[in-house]
Amino acid sequence: MKPLTIVHLFPELLNLYGDGGNVIALRRRCEWRGIPVDVREVGMDDAMDFAHADIVFIGGGADREQLIVKDAMMGRKAELRSYVADGGVLLAVCGGYQFLGHHYTMGDTVVEGLGIVDMETVRGEGRLIGNAAIATDISDVPVVGFENHGGRTNLGAGVQPFGRTLGSTHGNNGSDGGEGVRQGNLIGTYLHGPLLPKNPHVTDHLIARALERRGDACELAPLDDAVELAANRIMAQRIGVA
Repeated sequence: MKPLTIVHLFPELLNLYGDGGNVIALRRRCEWRGIPVDVREVGMDDAMDFAHADIVFIGGGADREQLIVKDAMMGRKAELRSYVADGGVLLAVCGGYQFLGHHYTMGDTVVEGLGIVDMETVRGEGRLIGNAAIATDISDVPVVGFENHGGRTNLGAGVQPFGRTLGSTHGNNGSDGGEGVRQGNLIGTYLHGPLLPKNPHVTDHLIARALERRGDACELAPLDDAVELAANRIMAQRIGVA
């Protein structure tokens, strides 16, 4: 089997709350199953042919970092749109998630988005902060993480959230009960933590969809997830949803 290629975009800037740990989780769960992995970190000045990517990860960044990377991100707009349209697997967290929409408005500053998802984000009053949990059909247990965002994201008509908020979780905008977005093989979310180490079902979903897309579909060998699920359960208990 050829290596599963994981592309990590702009890790030097988009890496809030240990978001890079998501790439580690993807790599380790592949390696534990004997699936070869090639992780490629792509900086702002690096070239990347997304035709060879199996999973693309975009982490979170504060407004300052988003403004720094926006031109480099838009320089890859056509390639990323084509990759997602072709069924490419993509996980984007917080600032990376906000880039998926049409734009992110911060006061008088409008940051252009990739336009991959019909959604818009505006800067709201105050920040939506706290431990978070959602219910989603790709996980048998609540998906847990940590949210801290000033943006309020509104999905377009017919666009599906990644999940529904549980407990005191704020989600996309603190009002409509949706968190993140799920569109084809794309997942966008505000959940940091990093997300994947405590949510092995989500990690395996991404790996399975990537293998299926390139014709290597197979039933993933089960792993001993006792530690991962214990971490998930402890977080869910703190939020009061376990």
